[in-house]
Amino acid sequence: MRPFLLLLVAVTAFAADPAAKLRIYELGAPGADKLGDLPARYAAAMSMAYTAEMPNPVFRLSNLAFLPAARSERLDLYVQYARDFKVRRPGVLFIHGGGFTGGDKAEYRSASVSADLARAGYVVVSCNYVLGPKDKPGVWPRNIADCREAVRWMRANADALGLDPDRIAVAGGSAGGYLALMVGLSDDKTGPGGDHAAKHSAKVSAVIDFYGVVNFSKHGKGDVPGVAAAEQAAYLPENQCDAQDPAVLILHGTADTTVDIAQSDAMAKALRAEKVPHEYVVVQGAPHTFDLHPKGKSWKRSGLIAGAEVSSSSPEADLTEVTLAFLARTIGK
Repeated sequence: MRPFLLLLVAVTAFAADPAAKLRIYELGAPGADKLGDLPARYAAAMSMAYTAEMPNPVFRLSNLAFLPAARSERLDLYVQYARDFKVRRPGVLFIHGGGFTGGDKAEYRSASVSADLARAGYVVVSCNYVLGPKDKPGVWPRNIADCREAVRWMRANADALGLDPDRIAVAGGSAGGYLALMVGLSDDKTGPGGDHAAKHSAKVSAVIDFYGVVNFSKHGKGDVPGVAAAEQAAYLPENQCDAQDPAVLILHGTADTTVDIAQSDAMAKALRAEKVPHEYVVVQGAPHTFDLHPKGKSWKRSGLIAGAEVSSSSPEADLTEVTLAFLARTIGK
């Protein structure tokens, strides 16, 4: 067996290991400078994958560097099993939550969403970003900038990844939902964490906000941690909405006691006021920190698509179909 390949196929591992439960084949990280041989490595891994033990799996290439050498944060790459790297596929960046002070790119929710989207054919990246308490210097807006850099990394490596650089979406949960909104709605050069000199754009074509923080208290506007009073408005996604924004999908549960659903209500209202294409899916009975398969009873969807009102519902809580439909409309499949 090649040293860079670890196959998670044992029955006992499948029952106990989260990666195995999510049907993920873990590959050793070659380093960002060796992505050029990714198709060959992938082909070798394909020849050793036992799909009978793990049906419809995905491959994960972990801990790739995407920031300057002094930074320790890394990203993970997810790709579909049995894919053709000559075909350019759309991509999605997923940003983990954790209250801006914790969390990780490989935690269960991030891995679950990333694997599901990769399984549907998307090139998926899950990234880490700088973490720290609200009074720690250098956290804001570096956390936003780090997520923008992950998008730029995707574009810079599009050839090796088999990625269409013109079809990239960003998604995130909780704190990651906020960061996804900021990456998607604020300017990648002049907005918080923007970079005038960047070689590649960090603009995206769609945003998926899983129960994101829109303001920084449960029932009031609150202050963005560590940001001067004169700059606060620029850090609130509600203030970033305009007609040029990409489409936004908001997912939130009515039983969320961590991020009040009123925050998503306010975000949807701001998008509607600026006529930004958006869909707002409220999941009845779903708590905080869910993936595409939340615990809940049902969901209802409202919003605007191409200027027209949309409304639908489902007797099931599962969000896979509505999420994939949104991505198909916005970045293709």
